[in-house]
Amino acid sequence: MHFDIVTLFPDFFTSPLQSSLLGRALTNQIATVNLVNPRDFTIDKHHRVDDEPYGGGVGMLLKPEPIFAAVESLAIAPRREVILVTPQGEPLKQSLLQDFAVNYDQLVIICGHYEGVDERIRSHLVTKEISLGDFVLTCGEIPALTLINGVVRLLPGTVGKVESLKKESFETNLLDYPQYTRPAKFRDWEVPAVLRSGNHQLIAKWRQQQQLQRTRDRRPDLL
Repeated sequence: MHFDIVTLFPDFFTSPLQSSLLGRALTNQIATVNLVNPRDFTIDKHHRVDDEPYGGGVGMLLKPEPIFAAVESLAIAPRREVILVTPQGEPLKQSLLQDFAVNYDQLVIICGHYEGVDERIRSHLVTKEISLGDFVLTCGEIPALTLINGVVRLLPGTVGKVESLKKESFETNLLDYPQYTRPAKFRDWEVPAVLRSGNHQLIAKWRQQQQLQRTRDRRPDLL
């Protein structure tokens, strides 16, 4: 899997892309990341990437020329998606991450800034818009990192125990069950007896019940 990140702040990605599972996956060439700064594709002496909106309004918009030029400079893989991360996009869900991990070779992610982007970027360049949720952030780099992390961890070789991916929240449209580790008693709180019973059939039944109850209580929309 190859990621091209169109960003005004490439340094934002330096530490996250070198850390933990994501860093190891990139080191092992399970995935590759290319950072592209649209400011490098400007043609004016001030390297302007934003301008005022037609019709008036607050804030600035990313101009189409440097964004188009940055994306069009990239090599094109057979299975590619050009993504704009924006509050107006499709909510990012586990099923979408799985689709990207299985069915795509290249994800181009455009990180928005300011008040957004010129609509022509949306209409004529972007093939999918993705949102982290109903809230606004200062930049598109944070959702871009979230998307990269979510996809890369699903690629073969990233996570040591593949079985662990199959038992996570949202894999079956249910939240995960409560989990405990040692000590068996911490202050006045004890690990449920069933988990210490050694009876795997009872444990599996308890976990399924807990998943259903937790999902009903916290995310009934998933049921």
